[in-house]
Amino acid sequence: MKKALYPGTFDPITLGHIDIIERALHLFDEVTIAIATSEAKTPLFSLEERIDQIETIFKGNKNVRAIGFTGLVVDLAKEEDTNVLIRGLRAVSDFEYEFQLAGMNRKLNNKIETIFLMSDVENQIISSKFVKEIIELGGDVRKFTTKSTVKALKDKYA
Repeated sequence: MKKALYPGTFDPITLGHIDIIERALHLFDEVTIAIATSEAKTPLFSLEERIDQIETIFKGNKNVRAIGFTGLVVDLAKEEDTNVLIRGLRAVSDFEYEFQLAGMNRKLNNKIETIFLMSDVENQIISSKFVKEIIELGGDVRKFTTKSTVKALKDKYA
């Protein structure tokens, strides 16, 4: 069975993330969404809420799991018995950071392979940061995330 990890904060999950997950499912039998606690980023949603959001979206898809983690993603990959990390690229500006991250992960574990996937053109502008800013300012984010996530965002900002 070919397995991959897709690590990130997913705060909140966007249509861009979902697009990457669906593309990864064409390459792997199982994709584990590894949600970082990421206290440095001070997430809007708790780890449990982010896991729940992803489980709601992929309910019934036995090839997608959502788990939380702290620490190094290379350690999680070893625990999950995979050596493949999925990373999404939106624009050239993402590449430098992602390239350095992939190199560091490879130095930490030389068996780790990072695969970069690009979402569909219509999703490349979407970021969790912008989704939160738009909803906070009273804007409509239905074009950027799922109905269940829009509701969760509205509840947070109510």
